[in-house]
Amino acid sequence: MCIRDRSKEENTKLAERQAKFIVNLKNALIRIENNSYGVCRVTGKLISKERLQLVPHATLSIEAKKAQ
Repeated sequence: MCIRDRSKEENTKLAERQAKFIVNLKNALIRIENNSYGVCRVTGKLISKERLQLVPHATLSIEAKKAQ
């Protein structure tokens, strides 16, 4: 594989990750609108402020994420 092909693959992966991140943020905005933002979808408990600052689109608490 030449360097040019690898760069194309890396750019494609990066674009896919960014597109997924944008979808996740849009979904977070929807959760804000319907007052379910910050609530773990597994436990129903509030997601910690620290976690939401690091991962603003999180839908799982640390507890639920570790159990996965």
